[in-house]
Amino acid sequence: MCKILKKMKIELSEYNPNWQTLFLKEKSLLENVLPTTTQIEHIGSTSIKNLCAKPIIDILCGLENYLLADELTAKIVALDYEYVEEYNALIPERRYFKKPGFHIHLVQSGGQFWERHLLFRDFLRKNEITKNEYALLKQQLANKEWIDGNEYAGAKTEFIKAIEERAKQQ
Repeated sequence: MCKILKKMKIELSEYNPNWQTLFLKEKSLLENVLPTTTQIEHIGSTSIKNLCAKPIIDILCGLENYLLADELTAKIVALDYEYVEEYNALIPERRYFKKPGFHIHLVQSGGQFWERHLLFRDFLRKNEITKNEYALLKQQLANKEWIDGNEYAGAKTEFIKAIEERAKQQ
């Protein structure tokens, strides 16, 4: 029997200044359950002014001691997040959680995952031309059909890695 794969479209939204407010509210909730030394950053396209994005707030939580990550899972789940454990095998240095409108990436503060995501975000915030190139790529890719959001994200990888390299040179 053949399995039929349903294709999906990626829905991008124009930049919404309310995304920062939503991040700050969620950050406040996280600060109540994570260690006080945790750094919490708004990342992804919703964190970059005037960039189109899937309307999902990506939150990067940097732990001073990543060995605490598994102990903190229940506290984050108690905030109505789903813990997506199967991604641990793909990215063992991250714990991933989701709920409608939000994704949490729990990582080692100062680690490679942490540094790459902040480097990319900060570069796009400072470089209007590159931000516009990224927006164009995202719009072109959103017009295609994908098996899932991971396939769409993978299609952006080459561009993102090139920007990370440029950002490291500055």
